[in-house]
Amino acid sequence: MANQTGFILLGFPGLERFDTPISIGLFLVYLVSFFANGTVIALIVCNRRLYQPMYVIILNLAISDLLFDTVTLPKIIAKYWFNDGSISFAGCIFQVFCAHFLGSFDSYIFLLMAIDRYVAICKPLRYFSIINNRRTILLCCFFWLLTAVIALIIALLDSSVTFCGKNTIRSCFCTNTGVLALSCEDVTALKRTIFGIAMFVLLLPLAFILFSYGMIIKVVISQNHSDGHRRAFYTCATHLVIIGLYFVPRIFVYVANQFQLILDEDINVLILCLYTFVPHMANPIIYCLRTKEIRRTFKNLIRRRILSKTQHISVISTIAN
Repeated sequence: MANQTGFILLGFPGLERFDTPISIGLFLVYLVSFFANGTVIALIVCNRRLYQPMYVIILNLAISDLLFDTVTLPKIIAKYWFNDGSISFAGCIFQVFCAHFLGSFDSYIFLLMAIDRYVAICKPLRYFSIINNRRTILLCCFFWLLTAVIALIIALLDSSVTFCGKNTIRSCFCTNTGVLALSCEDVTALKRTIFGIAMFVLLLPLAFILFSYGMIIKVVISQNHSDGHRRAFYTCATHLVIIGLYFVPRIFVYVANQFQLILDEDINVLILCLYTFVPHMANPIIYCLRTKEIRRTFKNLIRRRILSKTQHISVISTIAN
């Protein structure tokens, strides 16, 4: 039984010749994500001026992305560097839970961002009466709870099936698809159930997001083409790129697995890494580090650090003389 001995993560099963560059690439991805999201979290938590609805949403997104990468990437990096690709059954199911929990949470956080931008641009005079910190925090807490329940259902369903024989998962971390592929019983009904849950998590927020950004673009185009409106249009365009990178490959992979479309194993893993880890690196830059307030806070922090070090060196020089 595989649920007694555990599983083995293969990463990219057909690219053994490129183990070194793949491992370095994954390590760099984790470093960038760790420092970018960690910086965003520190800047927002330590600056009271950033206690605003949009930054509360960004803070939750950064925490989610950082947790996701920390749960998944170190294990696959250890597989490449130390030949340690084994993972216990409980550890694998925990990864399945975290992948669906944090991945689903990002979906609803993107929805909150779209609503925030829609109200800010389309109904600016009513913004502070509609969007405030209390409502934003309550919604974030609700989505943490909702997605945790959804992920728990999927993890429990995966752990309930019987495994035998094969125990190798052709992926960089444990996923619902990878785990169910090892079952020696008919899991068709289970796959359909999880596919329905995934479509609810993905398509419902995506519909509201597209509607919100459609209305934003309509408002921006209908008004005078000032620098502010051009910046708003450019911001919406960059947001939509990240949103598309998050939603489109996910929906494609779910549909391909549900209708048994044949995909090369390495292409499947590559798509998984693309829609999982690239947005986690880009989100802090697109949503946060490009904003004036965050840049100002970051510059002030660096300036204070430099000034503090300069004063420290000056004091040491004075004492030495």
